[in-house]
Amino acid sequence: MYKLSSPILNKPVNRLLAALPTEDYQSLSPHLEPIKLTQHQVLFYAGEEYKYAYFPSHSIVSTIVTMENGSTTEIGVIGNEGMVGLPIILNTSCTNSTAIVQVADNGYRITAKQLKEEFNRQGALNRLLMRYIQARIIELGQTAACNRYHNLEQRFARWLLTLRDNIQQDEFQLTQEFISQMLGVRRTGVTEVASKFQKAGIINYKRGLIRIVSHEKLEAHACECYWLIAKEFSSLLD
Repeated sequence: MYKLSSPILNKPVNRLLAALPTEDYQSLSPHLEPIKLTQHQVLFYAGEEYKYAYFPSHSIVSTIVTMENGSTTEIGVIGNEGMVGLPIILNTSCTNSTAIVQVADNGYRITAKQLKEEFNRQGALNRLLMRYIQARIIELGQTAACNRYHNLEQRFARWLLTLRDNIQQDEFQLTQEFISQMLGVRRTGVTEVASKFQKAGIINYKRGLIRIVSHEKLEAHACECYWLIAKEFSSLLD
């Protein structure tokens, strides 16, 4: 299973921030505001101007795309390995996706103005975020391929493993309705897969609380996309 590295002393749990050299982090830290992210909180709507960038700690943020018929699908999962708000450093004011909190917990935010100033210094933050952009591009491409070629069981397993890696917890407070929206499938499909996994001793699901029982069995059901994306972020941060 893909493991998170230990946080660096006196640095936040967010691994992207923790990867900064101490001097660069100390320059950035006065502008980081600790915040509480609540479940289903929308950080940005599609087409909305980005006023802040967010660095999750033990929370999970999904970026989703909504089609004209109202159907949704998730195109990215951001936890303590990343940042929400890349359009800020790409000098664009908004994006076509919506960022929504799916697992509540803590995080940090910084104003768009301050982030751009720090990024434009061309120091370690600039280099780290440019590499992070590359990792996100790879994730987006792999997710698109996964949604096209892999079945729901594989995608569901990959999704749960990604969430687990990004918060280092085996339990998530998530409804089947919300999961179906994230995966872009019918709720009945999620119900069937969750029931199958529960009977196989892979997960335990009750009243919106999912608990991973067997990581080994869950990994056996996941597609190669999980490993490819995990390897990319491991290379970036470790």
